[in-house]
Parts: sequence; structure tokens; C-alpha cells
Amino acid sequence: MINIVHISTFHREGGAAIAALRLNEALRQSGANSCMLVHRANFTEEGVCPVAESPWQKKLSWLPFIGERLYFLPHEKDPSERYAFSPAQYGEALSQHPLIERADVIHLHWFNFGLLGLNGLEKLLSLGKPIVWTLHDMWALTGGCHYSRGCSLFQTHCQECPYLAKPGPYDLSFEQFEKKRSIYPKGKLSFIAPSQWLTELASQAPLGIGMATHRIPNCIDTSVFSPNNKVEAKMALGLPSDQKLLLFSGANTSDPRKGFVYLQEALQLNPDPDIAVLIFGKGDPTLFQKMGVKVHYLGQITEVSTMVQAYNAADLIVVPSLEDNLPNTIMEAMACGTPAVGFNTGGIADLIDHQQNGFVAEYKSATSLAAGIRAVLKAPQMGSLAREKVMREYTQEVIARKHLDLYQSLL
Repeated sequence: MINIVHISTFHREGGAAIAALRLNEALRQSGANSCMLVHRANFTEEGVCPVAESPWQKKLSWLPFIGERLYFLPHEKDPSERYAFSPAQYGEALSQHPLIERADVIHLHWFNFGLLGLNGLEKLLSLGKPIVWTLHDMWALTGGCHYSRGCSLFQTHCQECPYLAKPGPYDLSFEQFEKKRSIYPKGKLSFIAPSQWLTELASQAPLGIGMATHRIPNCIDTSVFSPNNKVEAKMALGLPSDQKLLLFSGANTSDPRKGFVYLQEALQLNPDPDIAVLIFGKGDPTLFQKMGVKVHYLGQITEVSTMVQAYNAADLIVVPSLEDNLPNTIMEAMACGTPAVGFNTGGIADLIDHQQNGFVAEYKSATSLAAGIRAVLKAPQMGSLAREKVMREYTQEVIARKHLDLYQSLL
């Protein structure tokens, strides 16, 4: 039996960690010997091993993160985008961890914020073990940013970085780009891209050229995220049953990358007293008060059962993200039989089949987004088609099998 270890900074925080955890669970359910190595665990969970276990270790584990942020401080241009660029300067000595030593395959996920630095990655590569790296964002292909926001320099050579206070020909992005280019060939490294968008970027970017890139999407537990009675879901959450509910959600709904302003504009173009907006996730509630429609804000949801109720209560989910990979929120909603409307960017069009199980709107067009909302509300059959696609392409069984086949081919 293959021993697989997944490396993820977070346990249950953020989309990348959730995707990694779901894959780990899917592999374990398939009978594989899989575990997830995280910096600090939210709680004790089978198959999840924290690097920092004791209270003292947990305190010390913050030092690489603090050191990394202090290192980056002179380079910081905008405090509001502080975490959009990761220098990966410091990290834990994972190459000596018992789980790494026992592993046949090392599977990297999102490992910034002090879990694994580039020097630590180089040491992992020197072990000679097969390493696969799921690209949860663009960071592996850039000189430090997680999303380029329209900058194309990573397609030639990162420099003059717009995220940095003092961009220049030999700035921090240039240095990190060079560092990555020097260490990637030192081991048996290959990429997994969850979306067609990232698959294409990896095949074209200098840091991905010559690397094997395998397109395997994330998975979801369709026994948990499943359709329930909409009226009962609304009642359970204290929501009105006589209004159409548009869902907007995310780990940070106030992040400009999530495109909230486009939803706001689309609703102004689409005034309808029978439409209300349902929002959950971390964010600034004062933003939601300016929408011109009734807003039901559930705050940050930690219980999966409550999240499933919210998806089932909604008539559609609107995801106006400006950059995104393969959004968990769309997959979760579709698994619950709730169709999605989103911009034609990143991996959103991988999930949504235009005008079949949702609507793919023109990029950054509030007018197109408004048209999509109208179209989906008039086509309730899209919900069942959304569920069918998830059952066909994104179940735990399907995605676990694809990963196991890949692991086996690398040994």
C-alpha cells in the first residue's frame, strides 16, 4: 500500500486546506494510507497530524510566520494586500519529520505562512521521492504573488512587481522566481492543476515548462453536500419562504478579488422586490447595507450542516470572482442542487456549463451578470443538472481513483 502525506499550512481554514482535507478523506475512504501534515490543527481529527502538538510547540510554530512577515515588511506596498505575496523565506524542517520519512509520495498543497519555505522545499526535493504539488493558486508559477491580477510578467520572468513597494529589475519577485527555477529540477516534482485555466498557465509559464502537469479537479462528499427541501432549509435558518434568495459567500467576502461590487451593480440593474441576498463568510457587514435589496447575513459559518442548509435555501449562488481556481463554493452549491452564476475566469467555466446548469457571464460585466441571474431564476431545472454534473465528475470516489493512478505511475 502506498504511503501518502499531504502538506498543508492550514487544517480547515481557507479553500485550499478544505480541498486538501477532502482529498485526504477520500483517499482514506478508498483504503489508501493517507495523512495530512498541517502546521497547527483546529482540533484532533483522524488522519490529520499537526507539526506543532504541545502548547509550547504551537507558540514556537508562529516564529517562521512572524519572521517571514518581518522580512517582507520593507518590501510591502499596501498593507491591505499584505498576504497576497508570500516570500517563503522561513519554514519548518519537514524533511526530517517521521511522516515524510515514511512517505512513498509527498503531496504538497498550500504551504506558505511559515510551514514550508523554499529552502525546505529544496530539502524535500533532495530526498528523491515523488512529489506532486496541487496548484491551489498561481504562487508556484510566480515570483511570489498568489494571483497576478492581470500582470503577465510571470510568463517571461518576474520583476518590476506591482505588489512591491520598490519594484525593480532585480526585486524580490525576481529573486524568488530565480530561486524557484533553480530548485524545481532538483527532484521528482510534478504539478496537479484543478482547473483547465491553471493547466494552461503551467504549460506556458517558465516555471512550469518542462514539468509534468496533470489536470485533476478537487472532490466533494456528495453524501454531505446534497439536495434537501428548500422550504425546510429556509425555515431552519429563519429565512422568508416568499423570496428568491441569491447566495454570495466566501472565506473573505470583502476581498476585492471576490467581485462583490459587480453583484451590487447587477442587482441595481435588476431591481426586484421578490429577490433578497443571502451572505455567509467573513466580511464587513456595512458593505452589505448598501446593496439596495434585503440582505440576510449569516456571518461566518463553521458547521457544515448549517452551510448545507444555506446552499439549499438559496435559489442560486452568484460568484463574481475576478480571479479564482476551482471555487469550492460553486462545487458545494451545485452538489446541493443549486445552480451558479459566475464570470468567465479561472476555473469557473470548468464547473458551470453555460445555460445548462448555470450561467457563465462576460468577465467584469455587471450587465451580463444581471442577465445570468434572470436566466437561472427562470430555469429551475438547472439545479438538478448541476447536481448531476457533480455526481459525474467530482465525487470522492472518482477523484481519489485519479490521484491513486497518478501516484502509482510515479513510483
